[in-house]
Amino acid sequence: MAELIAIYDLKGLNCPLPVLKAKKRLAGMQPGSRLWLETTDPLAVIDIPAFCADSGHQLIETAAMSGGHRFLVERGEYQS
Repeated sequence: MAELIAIYDLKGLNCPLPVLKAKKRLAGMQPGSRLWLETTDPLAVIDIPAFCADSGHQLIETAAMSGGHRFLVERGEYQS
């Protein structure tokens, strides 16, 4: 059975709100849990990967979607 992965709708928010909201949401999740982030902020293609690298989360997949991007993030063991 496929694992259900939550989708966090961050569309319409501009930098730095998508990263700040993603950080808060991921902090409440178990390590290893995955979350889709959906954004329309053009800077998210830079900000989300940098946030993952800095916070110990793994960026599993990035995909363009209508009007923005989707990022599949796996919660890391530690979060700074």
